[in-house]
Amino acid sequence: MAHLPLGRALKEYGAARDRETLLALLEPVQRASEKSAVVKGLVESGALFQPLAWTVPEAYRFLKEAAGLEECGVVVRLPDFWKGRARRPEVSVTVGARPAGSVGLDGLLDFSVELSLDGERLTEKERKEILSATAGLALVRGNWVEADGEKLRAVLDRWADARLENRSGVPFGEALRLVSGLDLGGRVRDEEDVQGWSRVLAGEWLANAMDGLRGPEALAAADPGSELRGTLRPYQKAGVKWLHALTRLGLGGCLADDMGLGKTIQVLALFLLLRRERKGETHLLVLPASLISNWKSEIERFAPSLNAFVAHGSAFPAADLAALPAGKLKGVDVVLTTYGSLLSLSWLKEIRWGLVVLDEAQAVKNPGAQQTRAAKALKSRLRLALTGTPVENRLGDLWSIFDFVAPGLLGSAAEFTRYAKRLAGSSTPDFGPLRGLVRPYVLRRMKTDRSVIADLPDKTEVKAWCPLSKTQAALYQQSVKELAKALEETQTDGMKRRGIVLSFLVRFKQICNHPSQWLSDGTFAPAASGKFGRLAEICEELRETQEKVLVFTQFREMTGPLSEYLATLYGRPGLVLHGGTPVGKRRALVDDFQREDGPPFFVVSLKAGGTGLNLTEASHVVHFDRWWNPAVEDQATDRAFRIGQKRNVLVHKLVCRGTVEERIDTLIEGKRELSRELLEGGGELNVTEMSNAELMRLVSLDLTAALGE
Repeated sequence: MAHLPLGRALKEYGAARDRETLLALLEPVQRASEKSAVVKGLVESGALFQPLAWTVPEAYRFLKEAAGLEECGVVVRLPDFWKGRARRPEVSVTVGARPAGSVGLDGLLDFSVELSLDGERLTEKERKEILSATAGLALVRGNWVEADGEKLRAVLDRWADARLENRSGVPFGEALRLVSGLDLGGRVRDEEDVQGWSRVLAGEWLANAMDGLRGPEALAAADPGSELRGTLRPYQKAGVKWLHALTRLGLGGCLADDMGLGKTIQVLALFLLLRRERKGETHLLVLPASLISNWKSEIERFAPSLNAFVAHGSAFPAADLAALPAGKLKGVDVVLTTYGSLLSLSWLKEIRWGLVVLDEAQAVKNPGAQQTRAAKALKSRLRLALTGTPVENRLGDLWSIFDFVAPGLLGSAAEFTRYAKRLAGSSTPDFGPLRGLVRPYVLRRMKTDRSVIADLPDKTEVKAWCPLSKTQAALYQQSVKELAKALEETQTDGMKRRGIVLSFLVRFKQICNHPSQWLSDGTFAPAASGKFGRLAEICEELRETQEKVLVFTQFREMTGPLSEYLATLYGRPGLVLHGGTPVGKRRALVDDFQREDGPPFFVVSLKAGGTGLNLTEASHVVHFDRWWNPAVEDQATDRAFRIGQKRNVLVHKLVCRGTVEERIDTLIEGKRELSRELLEGGGELNVTEMSNAELMRLVSLDLTAALGE
């Protein structure tokens, strides 16, 4: 496209007396004069149509307004050095050029500040010229650059003050925050002017260390040798190298591999390596009670030379454990205990452990919980978290886990809460700085990534839509009316209102499961529940094909009725596991189900059996009722979809049409995006904070859809 100078165009179109075209030509100029004082002055003086010679300050003023002029429709041709914004000299801050003076987050890194252009250090003469510039532009090395001497001096002074504050060096954790650009507030890097005129770079040693943690495949080998009785897959070898590198650097971390990718064997390999390097050190492994037998079995299978001690009531009388003499642990490599035992066994907090490992570390996602505080009070050289769901509900989950493995890295709870609120309030939240900061500390591999594991079958999730029986529909409709009345009576009492909302949500779930669950009449007639009918359709087909199934429910009281109903369908009993199942019996139940000729179904309460179990004999998973948290449901599904699974896994999620179940199902799909944004680039719904109108729309009954009419 060819453009004419405005003066020439006005002459040509003016001569042709083409008024409309003439006005069209002048319209962008009119808009520009309203937006730009420079253009307004040129129009008023008549100098708009003449070649002009500008001083450096005048040229700089125009250059800064160029982008706005183009938005008005004026074509602006600029010199090459100014592309949106000119090249700028900047204050280059380099941390970690040399190895840290000591290991760990408190290890100090060297810290240098200098003035540079395009990454090259300026000479003393160039530095003086830049700092004395007042016109906005300066000629450096034959090129014009944007220069604000006053602002640059201020930025240099701020970094100089920071350097004085850290005379001995910058703590490792603070260095990583500076390099990532994470804005937690209150630090030099977070100030707007500092961000625009300075850049923080990782020095050679720090960059190499972080690159190794981000891509552990290239790290030095970490081979536990023949003491590990098993063959590590390539990604597991990389995981052991990553864990070993963390311990060498004195850092904590989070092994966040998908459920079923073998976090256990990687940690056992690390224990063996640490025993070789630090003789006499004892490590602590904290886990849910349901996983004690699983870990004991894995130690016996993969690392039988490890001397393991179980500090739990299932292994020793409570009185004996409470009074355990310190000498009892001499020569012990690993102590296994539970989150509950952290509250009852005071000596666990008195010992300084080598490595403390939290399995299913989402257990410490709530900073205020007693078991979270107890875990964070443990004394150790290093800390490690194992979880397939580091972001289970909200960003605060991640903060709490990092407050355990790397205290202070993500700032204080208050700082991080403010940061999370800023992200949540943004229409285009930028997770980049946070992802960059935590990435070296989080190793995340997915089963669905064929480059990680190519021989795992596929997992398919389907919605199994269920109608309501007439009894269910009547109970549901009556409950909607009762909720509306209760909300109207509790408008001003926030706490009471939240309690009412939560109790009604449980009621709606119970009614959708079976009327008898809500009525507590004990009958559980199959015809009274649409879900029982849909479950029968699924399981009758599986009975014919002789495929095993896991059935998850969040309600312990539903495990019995479901098991009894399925037994009538299959003509033989199955298995049941819930919170009341003794810890010692759980291993036997798993072994029984895993036999090829074992029971055809296993009914499991989601909270008790949603983690830690290996149930790969099942090729079908049924979520009878929904937890409304995709991360928790995925954990439960991964009891079957894990290493050792030879068949494709089909996941059936039962949802009653026309009810709150269907509406929340559509809402929770978006919750998966938070975890993806942060770790690759799940959570509970806070329905209690919805307005009354929103809440009633959520729970209202679509009778036609619910009855399948």
